[in-house]
Amino acid sequence: MVTYLIRRVAWLIPVLFVVSVITFGLMHAVPGGPWSGERNVSAGVQQNINKKFRLDLPIQDQYIAWVGDLLHGDLGPTFKYRDRSVNDVVAEGFPITLQLGLMAFIVAVAFGIPLGIIAALGHNRWPDYLATAVSLIGIATPSFVLAIILVVVFSVWLRWLPGVGDGWKGTLFSDAGREALLKDPVASVRTWVLPVVALAGYQIAQIARYTRASMLEVTRKDYVRTAQSKGIRHRAVVVRHMIRNALIPVVTILGPILAFLITGSFVIEYFFGVPGIGRYYVVGIGQRDYGLIMAMTVLYAFAVAFLNVVVDVLYAYIDPRIRYN
Repeated sequence: MVTYLIRRVAWLIPVLFVVSVITFGLMHAVPGGPWSGERNVSAGVQQNINKKFRLDLPIQDQYIAWVGDLLHGDLGPTFKYRDRSVNDVVAEGFPITLQLGLMAFIVAVAFGIPLGIIAALGHNRWPDYLATAVSLIGIATPSFVLAIILVVVFSVWLRWLPGVGDGWKGTLFSDAGREALLKDPVASVRTWVLPVVALAGYQIAQIARYTRASMLEVTRKDYVRTAQSKGIRHRAVVVRHMIRNALIPVVTILGPILAFLITGSFVIEYFFGVPGIGRYYVVGIGQRDYGLIMAMTVLYAFAVAFLNVVVDVLYAYIDPRIRYN
């Protein structure tokens, strides 16, 4: 297991290298540059700015310089937020993005797995039909559409929850956030409800469908029939034999789902005005902020690749039949 883990972690290096090279090349292949939208910028001023940010160098030299800064922990400057570096932007926005993703992940697992279990246990009956209908609606509804519906219903019509709140300092990863949460927990929690639900909607449906299919497959296994023939209580059979074994394949999708929720929330963040790194990512793409784009892309790629490694390790831990060499 240790050898396998070292090999998988070592593979992260070429993966991140390929991602960074492709991103860097495509980013510079787009016509224009960071200063294309600036007004009244003379050629001399633009030349000085390019020299300051090393944009006057050949593209391969720019990439080598960026890699050198990255190895020293410097993600580079930002072009839009000129009073802050990319490190400052990541340090400010990542805790909020992380909390949003983790909360959405907890909601997705807490609702998706029970929904799939209920559908499988009530196969071809009304619980199955209801759970399947909810899953299909969730899969067919994009997150931004669900966000619009939630805002219209719960913020505009019912006025229960804020649509775009200003309580984003209520993050658990900072002293100010914890202080705000303790001072007014209701307001802090209410601010997170709609973004979390909008982000978790599709994942709830996906987990529910995987859980249902896995449960239905387990019910046909010989060990389940043997346990039932021995007269073991139905609840014990479901908990000890069916659910435990049915969740093994479900675990394989939880890692990519967690990675997606942490790294793929930029649409929801932008829609609700959440000051996470996803929102900065969208702004950076629109402004052609090269440093910000590179840092966010590599960070997202690392999160996805690393969480896939974690899933492989957990899969071997849950299923003792699997051995990695």
